[in-house]
Amino acid sequence: SYTTDTKSREENKKTLENLYSLSVDITKIRRLKEWVLLQDVAYVKEIAGILQEMGADETTVANIIERCPEAILHTPAEINSQRGLWQLVCQNEKQLIKLIEQFPESFFTTEYQQNQKANILFFQELGLKNNIITRFLTSAPNIFYNPVEKNKNVIETLQRNYLNLGGSEANMKIWILKLLSQNPFILLNTSNAIQENLEFLQKNDFTDKEVLQLLSKLKGFIFQLNSITMQKSMLFSKNIFKCSDQELKQLVLKCPALLYYSVPVLEERLEGLLKEGVSIAQIRETPMVLELTRQILQYRIKKLSALGYDIKSGNLESLKGTKKDFEVTYGKIQSKKERPIFNPVAPLHIED
Repeated sequence: SYTTDTKSREENKKTLENLYSLSVDITKIRRLKEWVLLQDVAYVKEIAGILQEMGADETTVANIIERCPEAILHTPAEINSQRGLWQLVCQNEKQLIKLIEQFPESFFTTEYQQNQKANILFFQELGLKNNIITRFLTSAPNIFYNPVEKNKNVIETLQRNYLNLGGSEANMKIWILKLLSQNPFILLNTSNAIQENLEFLQKNDFTDKEVLQLLSKLKGFIFQLNSITMQKSMLFSKNIFKCSDQELKQLVLKCPALLYYSVPVLEERLEGLLKEGVSIAQIRETPMVLELTRQILQYRIKKLSALGYDIKSGNLESLKGTKKDFEVTYGKIQSKKERPIFNPVAPLHIED
């Protein structure tokens, strides 16, 4: 609703004065979103006042406005309403102001307040803890813009499929909450897309139990895929590893990345490993290395090589896993290498 035509308009002097009085760095706003300074109406003092009421000091207020200049274009009523909404899941105003400072764009998107409120209440009913809902509000705000019926529909589709695949009623709530916590973006998909992807796996001879296993391993990312890309990735893996359908299925269960990543991504990672002297047979033995980017793989191989660990002749187990997993593995190899041959504390037996 704001004009972005900057050619024939002048900056609003009153807005500038009010921003100066708050020690806001106006050059940052000019660089980021100059159009905000051209608007006829701005609520600089009022928005600053609301933030200060919540406990923000002068530096915090300036920082918020510099990072999200359009905050000053919202009416005080809109911001107070948003404040009330976020207070439904925040422990106190101290936590709220901290979140606003870290994620101002998420807080100052006020166009969907009815949907936001309905979704917050729905997630609370579902059993999601408030700290998880605040994480969603800041890192995945789009899911709150959906009408609550759309989100309910996706959740019901997941619940129905979980039971149809053999999941138990007793575990369903825990499974859904875990899936949502790991990947809230599944709510941006349609119920049909979810259904189609599950049917694709079943058509490819994955048993109900195996499909459930994949859903948990993929943390919901499977719902952001489509049958065409999954088919291409599986065919690529089958040709590279020269395996039967049954063997391919076992590889996918071991490493869902073979299903999730597109062919160009898998190709690039394979190529990177082959250039380091790793064989296809080694990769087939430990396909989980394909979950890592080429840069991470190069870094880890280099670190292990410096310890004298020959990646070409060993297995690739030491490369896989999270950063923390790798650091533990690296530490073990390092301490093994540095361990002295004799025990320096043991008494020496010297003949008289």
